[in-house]
Amino acid sequence: MSTPRVAAIHDLSGFGRCSLTIVMPALSAMGVQCCPLPTAYLSTHTGGFTGNTFLDLTDQMAPVTAHWQACRLTFDAVYTGFMGSREQMALTADFIRAFRPCLAVVDPVMGDNGRAYRTYTPDMCRAMRRLAEDADIVTPNRTEAAILLDVPYADLRLDTEADCRRWAEALSLGGRRSVVLTGALPESRGQAGAVCFDRASGKTDIAAAPLAPGKFHGTGDLFASVLTGALVLGRSLAEAAQLAADFTSLCAFHTGKQDIPAREGIDFEPLLWRLGQAISGQPRSSGFN
Repeated sequence: MSTPRVAAIHDLSGFGRCSLTIVMPALSAMGVQCCPLPTAYLSTHTGGFTGNTFLDLTDQMAPVTAHWQACRLTFDAVYTGFMGSREQMALTADFIRAFRPCLAVVDPVMGDNGRAYRTYTPDMCRAMRRLAEDADIVTPNRTEAAILLDVPYADLRLDTEADCRRWAEALSLGGRRSVVLTGALPESRGQAGAVCFDRASGKTDIAAAPLAPGKFHGTGDLFASVLTGALVLGRSLAEAAQLAADFTSLCAFHTGKQDIPAREGIDFEPLLWRLGQAISGQPRSSGFN
């Protein structure tokens, strides 16, 4: 079996754990080749830092796509994250079409805690909705799910497992795409994780792990990276989501015990060996027990 290959279309921050600084090492630890297509370079991420530099790489996206096509490269998956403009979303959709039949995993990064990010205008949200329509799998949080469905955030209640299942299935566009709805479990349960609708089986499953105290930058990127890696390694959607939930929880608990500033993000690097061990040694379980 050749090494699986994932094209990752994200921004890159020189410091602070998010986007490609998480995607690349996580996939590599799983034995998956990561081929980054950076949308921008920032000196630091924007959560807790000010005065960061920013280099827009939009004008490089089409030439990179064309060059990789000329090289006759193929990918097992395309995994996309935060987009800085409608043009980037359109170019990403072009990339997905150019490299089909690869798996397209779209993390529709648009907001959190009931609000779209400051840069995400209604036009941007509509453009992300169009990009997500090209996905085989989408991984929204509750805020992003409300935006994708064009419903008020307050109406998207996730109080019960039945609620979670209903909204995950609504996000599937009638079964056309699989859904991993993150942050979907009521915190009162003491669990974190996701609700998964698998278009192949029509089944909805819950991937749950212990809820760590605190919130850390980069947890969503880590979850989606592990999910994508597990999928290209042959795991089912439910298995991949459980692995992602377990490893993200493990790293969150570890981070909470470290004396590091919150803005540095989730401290996952010391535990990557555990991820590799779980993938290579226990192909049908998470391996973090």
